[in-house]
Amino acid sequence: MRKLWIHSSAAFLVAAVEASAQGAPGQVSITLGGGEGVAPDLSVAIQVLILMTLLTLGPSLVILMSSFTRIVIVLGFVRTAMGVQQAPSNQIIVGLGLILSFFVMQPVFSRMHTEAIQPYLAKEITSVEALERGGEPLKQFMLKQTRVSDLEFFLELSNSGPTLAEELPFRIIAPAFVMSELRSAFQMGFLVFLPFIVIDFLVATTLMSMGMMMMPPVVVSLPFKLLLFVLVDGWSLVVRSLVQSFHV
Repeated sequence: MRKLWIHSSAAFLVAAVEASAQGAPGQVSITLGGGEGVAPDLSVAIQVLILMTLLTLGPSLVILMSSFTRIVIVLGFVRTAMGVQQAPSNQIIVGLGLILSFFVMQPVFSRMHTEAIQPYLAKEITSVEALERGGEPLKQFMLKQTRVSDLEFFLELSNSGPTLAEELPFRIIAPAFVMSELRSAFQMGFLVFLPFIVIDFLVATTLMSMGMMMMPPVVVSLPFKLLLFVLVDGWSLVVRSLVQSFHV
């Protein structure tokens, strides 16, 4: 009985293979990739890995590839120039820097959502295409804020020849953008320091002429610095200058 069952099963498999070779109806075929007209996408495991990587590098991306670097450095210079070390605190400066960064980057984020995230959620493009489309608005923003000299400097370091701006890779744009942001932030910080240095100089000269050499000039100049900053509405001027310094 057992031999008969094995023989029947073997005959059934042979018949199924022959029917499949002849294109008989009911055959089962397995294909890899997307359906007709849809490009194959990455596997779910790779997509999860990419997502976890982006979440891990998120803070670094926000700091180095957005307006946050320039804003938080200038705000730190404002606090140092006034001579107050703990007012506002570091948490307030970082929080204000994040808020202003999202305000400045909002048009870029809107383009990334419209051109990359929405088509990907609607399954119109693959994850690879979504990454490429999403990086394009950020790349254009960084190029607008980056000096040509910094781009040429990193092109020279990478032993690359002259390249069109549209063809520059992120490995060239990102460090050049950071260098430009640091330079712009220190230039703005120098301008912030000028009026407060004048006040320190006047106070120190006055105390010296009055023979009050034992009186620390910082103690006398601090109230005048705060008064000047309040009278000219310093925070509004600083925030306005920071936002308008970005060409979005």
